[in-house]
Amino acid sequence: MKYLVACGAAVLFGLVAVSAQSSTKPAAPKPASSQPAEAGPRYTAAGELIRPADFREWMFVTSGLGMTYNQPSAQQSGAPRPPNFTNVYVNPSSYRAYMRTGQWPDKTMFILEIRASSSEGSINRGGHFQSNLVVIEASVKDEARFPGKWAYFDFGRDMKPQVQALPPTERCYACHSENGAVDNTFVQFYPTLLEVARKAGTLRPSFAKAAAGH
Repeated sequence: MKYLVACGAAVLFGLVAVSAQSSTKPAAPKPASSQPAEAGPRYTAAGELIRPADFREWMFVTSGLGMTYNQPSAQQSGAPRPPNFTNVYVNPSSYRAYMRTGQWPDKTMFILEIRASSSEGSINRGGHFQSNLVVIEASVKDEARFPGKWAYFDFGRDMKPQVQALPPTERCYACHSENGAVDNTFVQFYPTLLEVARKAGTLRPSFAKAAAGH
């Protein structure tokens, strides 16, 4: 997935005059982006994926540091840039289903949060810690909506509230379908979930064979 910020909490305030006639009117619904996404993805009428406001309350499955799926190019030689952290979250209902079955159900949604790394801040004198938010990306399994079942989304560095799926020609589609340990997901990098898949027998055969050294 390509580098696939924080969504600020929206605060609504004001004065409301209520009359006897209007007191029976139903309350206005919350904006879709602020509604809990426990059950999975939400879309606009135009088919754009809505960036969930509550994803940091989802299940946190792993964090990586400086991960890349591409060989460094000649232009990247020289002094390395500070590595980025990648934090991965999945909607809770799909997490619970996976823990029972070792498979991701329809309407699974992952969020990938990319953060810069810093060192020697405050009392820290070694290693790296997370700092500024860089970008947020998402992957969604929606079998009725996407021909390949999975689609990938990039909310951009300007953190758009909703975006269309990336085109299927993007490298992330082939990368996930060819290399995901379970379905189109990189469970091989999620240690606690990898063990669940091993016990359930849901690892992709090609991955299981390679992991066994055959």
